[in-house]
Amino acid sequence: MKNFALLFLVVISGMGGLGQKLKPKKRSNGEEINFRTKTKDVCTMSMSGDEEMKLRIECKSQGMSYWCEFTGKPSVCRAFRNNPKIYWNQIAVELRKLPHACESTQVLKTTMCQKAPTEALMKQIAAGMEPEDLANQDKSVQKISTSMRGAGKSSVKKIGKPPILPLIKPTQRGQGSENETEAMKLAREHCWESLHGFCSYIIGIFRG
Repeated sequence: MKNFALLFLVVISGMGGLGQKLKPKKRSNGEEINFRTKTKDVCTMSMSGDEEMKLRIECKSQGMSYWCEFTGKPSVCRAFRNNPKIYWNQIAVELRKLPHACESTQVLKTTMCQKAPTEALMKQIAAGMEPEDLANQDKSVQKISTSMRGAGKSSVKKIGKPPILPLIKPTQRGQGSENETEAMKLAREHCWESLHGFCSYIIGIFRG
C-alpha cells in the first residue's frame, strides 16, 4: 500500500513538471508603454516580433513628432524569457532620463541582460521627424507677407505722384494773378498739401 502511494505521488509530480514545460512562453507582442522624456516629450513604445523583436518609439514635442525603430534578439537573454515586461520597463526607465528619446540611443541596454550576447541588444535601424505643424506655420507666414505686400502696393497707387503743372506764359501772369491767389487759398482749404499746386491749377481754370 505504501509502495502504491509513493508511485502515485511520483506520477502526480511528473505530470506537474510536464505541465510547467508545456506552459506557453511569455510574449510581449502588441504591448505599448507610454512615458515622458526629461523634456516632457510624450512618447509611446510598441513591441512586435518573436525571436527577433522590433521596437518602435513615437514621440510628440512642441508641435513636432519624431520616431525611431530598433531590432534585436533579446530572447537569447534568459532573464528576458522569464519576464519580458520587466525588460521593456527597464528600457522605458532609461528613455525617461533622456531629453530626446531617439537621439544618442543607438543601442538600448538593460541591467537584467548585461551579460547576454551582443545579438540580444536592441539596435537602432531607422529614425525620422515629421514637422507638420511647423510647415503650416510657414504657410501662414507666407500668406501674411503676401497680403502685406499687396496692401503696400495699393497704398502706393492711391497716393501716386503729383502731376506736372504746365508753365504759365508771361502774358497770363498779370491777368491770372488774382485768380491764382484765390485758387491757392481754396486749394489749401480743400486739398492735400502734396496736391495744392494741382488743385489751384484746376480751380484757376474753372474760375477763368
